[in-house]
Amino acid sequence: MLLLDWLYVGVFAVVGLAMAALPLAIVWALAPRFPYPQKRLTYESGVVPFGQAWAQFNVRYYLFSLVFVIFDVEVIYLYPWAIVFQALGKFAFVEMLIFLVILLVGLAYAWRKGALEWA
Repeated sequence: MLLLDWLYVGVFAVVGLAMAALPLAIVWALAPRFPYPQKRLTYESGVVPFGQAWAQFNVRYYLFSLVFVIFDVEVIYLYPWAIVFQALGKFAFVEMLIFLVILLVGLAYAWRKGALEWA
């Protein structure tokens, strides 16, 4: 009986691999392969690239995006907590206050360092 269970697992694995590999093999076999000079360009938009592709960005863009991501993740944790707030009790409320204080300290630090200013 145990061998029959492993047979089901094996069949499932083979079918799963076939469902992933078969479409890739079909596309590889049927895809047209006609290399021409425009296809080898960096961009296939028809516009010949000119100049350097390397450009510097101000570090403030990165700092601002990191601060945004941090506070966006905060909302991800706040929403489920708010849904079950009454069932959790006072201990969860205190934990969330500690979490928010830590985030506010991070916001104050970023503000003090000028990460939120565009000037």
